[in-house]
Amino acid sequence: MMLAGKIVISLRPRSARCSLDGIGETVTMQPLVTAEDLAVELSEAGPAGLVVLDVRWRLGGSPARADYLAGHLPGAAFAALDVDLAGPPGAGGRHPLPEPARLQDGLRRMGIRAGDRVVTYDGADMAAAARAWWVLRWAGLTDVRVLDGGYRAWRAAGLPVTDEVPAPAPGDVVVRAGSLPVLDAAGAGRLTSDGILLDARAAPRYRGETEPIDPVAGHIPGAVNAPAAANLADDGRFRSPAELRARFAAVGADGSRPVGAYCGSGIVAAQQVLALAVAGVPAALYPGSWSEWITDPARPVATGDEA
Repeated sequence: MMLAGKIVISLRPRSARCSLDGIGETVTMQPLVTAEDLAVELSEAGPAGLVVLDVRWRLGGSPARADYLAGHLPGAAFAALDVDLAGPPGAGGRHPLPEPARLQDGLRRMGIRAGDRVVTYDGADMAAAARAWWVLRWAGLTDVRVLDGGYRAWRAAGLPVTDEVPAPAPGDVVVRAGSLPVLDAAGAGRLTSDGILLDARAAPRYRGETEPIDPVAGHIPGAVNAPAAANLADDGRFRSPAELRARFAAVGADGSRPVGAYCGSGIVAAQQVLALAVAGVPAALYPGSWSEWITDPARPVATGDEA
């Protein structure tokens, strides 16, 4: 079975807000699965012990559930990113972490049981699938992977889709929130001097030349721009571990010091954390990201190319 890259990330339980301690703690796992290998797993396992989540999502667009109803991987349940994988927008940003009890209810509704393997996929830039991967790992699930290339790769491989909506039996998974390192605003600020904080947004947003979503343009002073779009090859799959290691090393994220990632609201940054994991570099996510940072006018804002 060909799975992309061995990775190292923290699994020590901690509170939802943490310091820089623990970012470099390691456990080995493999976060990506190819369409072909997933098809084999589904044919061998059937519905037992393997749950597939469709996390297709559009920022500010029409509801992605319509895409799911039109066609999805056989047996896949739909996870609404804004509802199931995030809390209500507010002072914590546009997509804060979900409340653990509410997350547990949602995962059980999707049929996830203790010990199940979970595979997530989306339809575009791997950001929504990565957010689901990260939230489930943060919630204490240990065997969670992302379909490399998403729905596009599945279709390109000529694999079957269906419009049948499954009705899974309720699961019994128990959420243990805090199983991955998380940055709050203070921790993100400290990381710019004690480690490296990567801004996963496109360069014009980092420089403050444009801001299509949030009311303030710019970036966290000291953060280094590394647009997450560059983590993917032209076919929508992740670049190889070697390519990703070289990319991140070029901006100083080589694993020798703590690494964190943020974006606008903690979605695209989850894709960055996943890419870093594929490269073998542990990283913490700042879920509130820029949309939380700017809620406090006392926090500084930088513009231009300078970190």
